Amino acid sequence: MTVLERFRAEVPRPGVDELRAEEARLMAAIAGADAGVESAPVRRVRPARRGRLTIGVAGGLAAAAAAGVVVVTARGPERDAVTHVMPVAASRVLTRAADASTGFPELDPKAGQFLVFESQTMDPVESNSAQGHARYLARSVRKVWLPVEGDSTRGVVEVRMLAPRPYPGWPIPASAGRAGPGGGPERLADFDDRAEFLRNDFAYVSRLPTEPRKMYEHLYTRLGTGAQADVEAWMRVGGLLTEAYLPSAQRVALYRAAAAIPGVTTVDEAVDAAGRAGIAAAKIVGGVRREYIFDRRTYRYLGQREVVTDAALAGAPVGSVLTSTAQLKVSVADRAPRVGS
Repeated sequence: MTVLERFRAEVPRPGVDELRAEEARLMAAIAGADAGVESAPVRRVRPARRGRLTIGVAGGLAAAAAAGVVVVTARGPERDAVTHVMPVAASRVLTRAADASTGFPELDPKAGQFLVFESQTMDPVESNSAQGHARYLARSVRKVWLPVEGDSTRGVVEVRMLAPRPYPGWPIPASAGRAGPGGGPERLADFDDRAEFLRNDFAYVSRLPTEPRKMYEHLYTRLGTGAQADVEAWMRVGGLLTEAYLPSAQRVALYRAAAAIPGVTTVDEAVDAAGRAGIAAAKIVGGVRREYIFDRRTYRYLGQREVVTDAALAGAPVGSVLTSTAQLKVSVADRAPRVGS
């Protein structure tokens, strides 16, 4: 690597776009495909035959190694091996969040305890009644107790409703919930049928990889290649941020892996559900821009929101905020409130 670093040191270092173009050419060469057939940096690759590595491909591999490109594979049931390329991280927000995360005070939950998440949320609601079809944005403050180990059926939630807001272009219907207490503690879920690799309880996430390239592989578990796989991986990042707590090592690996997902951009001005301003890493998902928001100074995670980018797909004007969350506090408790029968 030292020889590679010094080789032709007088040549300026390439930018991110050039590196991604080199990735595409490298993977096309490995796949034996025409360079113009597929340009995405994530693709299916046929294993190379032994002894048939050409000088051109070898040179490309050296360039990839010097650029920090890592190749990882994911295999699902009855699937061929799928090779994913972890590109050079392009999201400065997530990279800085990873750098800052090691300096935060850490929780140390123990088996039998509960992680307590306090948050504020806004989500779209659609309803049909005798008065017709209605849409509005429901808002609440919620407090959730999740067991350190196990699924969400052992979780408990308390909800306090906030005044609803109109869905863009729709009046608030009379049936919309009004501000006020939501009653006593309730079970969080009646069932939890998530696949093992989608779990986000502390006992599970504390065993996730601490190396970014292996965390990247985890995010793409049982996914194929292409744009839709990148979207799903980005959504899985959100699943590890929402009412979930990762130890510092796994959190750093998650941020660095997420920073390398193709298509992630920076949003310089983003506001969470509690009105706190920050900066966000974002990716377009089905007509909306899904943002993960961080404090501009400390880079501590604040929350998420979805902003319309395609009015036809989202059914709302461009720029409308349809969902929003704010993580207000995370703590540890020995027990959860008792749920009434």
